[in-house]
Amino acid sequence: MLMIRLFQIVVLSCAALVLTGCNGPAKNKPIWEDTKIGDLAPSHSGKRAGDQLLKTINFDVYIFDIPAENISALDDVWRILQGSNFAGSRYTKPFRFNDYDAFGANSFLVGFGKIQMWNKISDLLRVAGGEKVKTVSLLLLDGQADDLDIARLRNEQTIFYISSAGSMEGATVGPGTLALRVKAEKIPGFRDVCNVDVLPVFSPPMRRSIAQLAGREKTTDFLFTSVGFKLKMSPGNFFFLGPEKYISDQITLASLFFSRTRPKAEPVVRTYLIACMMITY
Repeated sequence: MLMIRLFQIVVLSCAALVLTGCNGPAKNKPIWEDTKIGDLAPSHSGKRAGDQLLKTINFDVYIFDIPAENISALDDVWRILQGSNFAGSRYTKPFRFNDYDAFGANSFLVGFGKIQMWNKISDLLRVAGGEKVKTVSLLLLDGQADDLDIARLRNEQTIFYISSAGSMEGATVGPGTLALRVKAEKIPGFRDVCNVDVLPVFSPPMRRSIAQLAGREKTTDFLFTSVGFKLKMSPGNFFFLGPEKYISDQITLASLFFSRTRPKAEPVVRTYLIACMMITY
């Protein structure tokens, strides 16, 4: 009897193990529960690629249109940003221009500000009949660039601009997209400070279908280098980009950036406020 009882115990124990293995909680446990995304990525220089993805610099872009007849209201905006922060004078810190004279000759103006100044600027734009037409977020990996789309060209056409040589030149491009390329890179050894590189570019459709790579431009891109500039930014800083004047009867770089038409054929001036919101490392 003792041997029979011992045999029954062994059989029941084995059956319990089999049932647990087939129908127990382990069967319903998600296969990814013990695996982290970073574990699935290849390592690079001793760091997981998942960690690299967290190193981002975030920008918000606020796009405003104001009636062209009220463009003089922008004078008050430029005055708020004036002095060391306004590119309408020779003292242009913190901006570093590829070519200051060409930048102005292309009818571009830019000013630097801090978030505390934003309410005054938004009030001035609103009083002038301005409307916020769009908000765009740019999420940049360290050292990489993203494009803010400005205008889509459906056919080939010539864009006129002032080159660094001081002469009017024409870039025959299209179809494709005219954009403002923003590149940001964290400054080693400094907390919450990055170098920002801003450049108008034209990209054909093929370029738009490929992820952008830091420091490498496709040969099919046309770079308007004479209008590019650089600056240092921290979270809470912004730059405000607009025109010196309204241009309606020419296909120039400035007219494509800043001249629009509202419904009922109302001409408007487009402006861009680009704010650094966060540096995540």
